[in-house]
Amino acid sequence: MLRLRLVTWDVKDTLLRLREPVGLSYAAEARSHGVQLQPEALSRAFRAAYAAQSRRFPNYGRAEGLSSRQWWLEVAMETFRLSGVREDAVLALMAENLYRDYCNAHSWELLPGASETLSCCRRRGLRMGVVSNFDNRLESILLRCGLRHHFHFVLTSEAAGVAKPDPEIFRTALRLGGALPEQAAHVGDDYSRDYRAAREAGMHSFLLHGHGRSAGPEVPPGHVLPTLSHLLALIEKG
Repeated sequence: MLRLRLVTWDVKDTLLRLREPVGLSYAAEARSHGVQLQPEALSRAFRAAYAAQSRRFPNYGRAEGLSSRQWWLEVAMETFRLSGVREDAVLALMAENLYRDYCNAHSWELLPGASETLSCCRRRGLRMGVVSNFDNRLESILLRCGLRHHFHFVLTSEAAGVAKPDPEIFRTALRLGGALPEQAAHVGDDYSRDYRAAREAGMHSFLLHGHGRSAGPEVPPGHVLPTLSHLLALIEKG
């Protein structure tokens, strides 16, 4: 049985996921301004804009003095530019609306078992925290989705100044959680950023491997979570 004191959690696609694909949300926003765009094309444009912005200004441009709000507004405007929208005033308004909408609970839904698993972990006396490559809206999103009260701390890459898979963000989490690496475990859905990075910081880790993806041969079966509800049994089994 693992002697855990702290469990840290990824958020997006681990505890929460978007209710609808980005392309659908962007297309709906465009329609409200009389602009007809195809969701599939918007999804491709978003991926391109996001990738380019991430390369140019990693971790929301924190090291370059950008705010995450500026960072995301530019991603949204570039998504629409790549889709053929040229009017600057409309671009700015649509970007602002989407930035605000993604902070609201209606844009997100809990993954199956998320609330129940978090509640069970709390009842067993585990300290919990969030370690997420997210911007400073995350506190508000967790609050509005009814999850914030589960966590002793919420550590975003924007606040930490370093992003997963850098193990330094996990070392910061360990300090915040008052735990040694061997007393802590991380739960996430990404092999590199969550599973392997936490282990490089000396922590235990579990990989949520739904969504039809393979966990890979380098992850022992005892470290794989088919659903979040499997976590407690694996912790107890050790």
